[in-house]
Amino acid sequence: MKSEEIRGLIEDFLNYLFDVRGYSEATVETYEIALRQMGQNSHFYEEDGVTMLDITPFRFDISKNSKKTIVKKLSAIRSFVKYLEDQCHLKIRVIGLESIKIPQNLPKPIEERYITEVMQMADIQERLMVMMLYGLGLRISELSSLKLSQIKKEWIEVIGKGSKSRQIPLMPSIYTLIERYRRDFAPREYLFEKGKSPLNAAQIRYKVTKLFKAAGIKATPHQLRHSFATHLLNNGARIADVSELLGHETMATTQVYTKLGSVKKMQEYMKAHPLVSEEVGSRSEEPKGGEH
Repeated sequence: MKSEEIRGLIEDFLNYLFDVRGYSEATVETYEIALRQMGQNSHFYEEDGVTMLDITPFRFDISKNSKKTIVKKLSAIRSFVKYLEDQCHLKIRVIGLESIKIPQNLPKPIEERYITEVMQMADIQERLMVMMLYGLGLRISELSSLKLSQIKKEWIEVIGKGSKSRQIPLMPSIYTLIERYRRDFAPREYLFEKGKSPLNAAQIRYKVTKLFKAAGIKATPHQLRHSFATHLLNNGARIADVSELLGHETMATTQVYTKLGSVKKMQEYMKAHPLVSEEVGSRSEEPKGGEH
């Protein structure tokens, strides 16, 4: 579907809202803003006789809006899609329209040097817990339920939300630590056990927070997962890969969850913007000393 056709359909829909549904000018304008933005940042294409609308890029674009604004914009798109189905008799499938939970306060990532310092003072069980949470990005519930049978030499199979399985690469250093831990603690079924039962999430959380507190750092297991994602993105990992490693259903969730740090943004800006390059060049040509 061409961009001219999309703009035409949007215009028809806006007229329908005003003339047929009797929406106010202010409401129609709100719909127009959302749909124009969606049209510029989404992909329309045909697949097996069905019109496909992929709004994933649009979701990335609005991820930093307030939750209320995001809800309004997605509602406008749902109304537009329903109009296309009911009034234009289009068979349409939308990718990326599902609702997501947007955290109001994202946990701050822990600096790498602090994590390294804490692991140096930890015993083998504590160190392995930190390595599994930070090195693999596991949820604490996933770590609590992790069975030995899910751990291979190069991969582990993680059972996440909704009993969905994903494969995560296992760094050699973590695998070596797991093998050493198994020799020392001899777990039978689960990686972390107490008696015949797995350590629950509360027990693991207590051990991890206590470890960081001893080093004067306030940190949680969820912050380690957040640090895993943030540090990967800051070091150039693709958001699609990070999303898969985290077990997110959509990349939009990852985009919200893993905000790049302001320092990283500034570095990329200073490296990429042509005006910055010109300014640096002009400075190098300026006379030195007291010459003007």
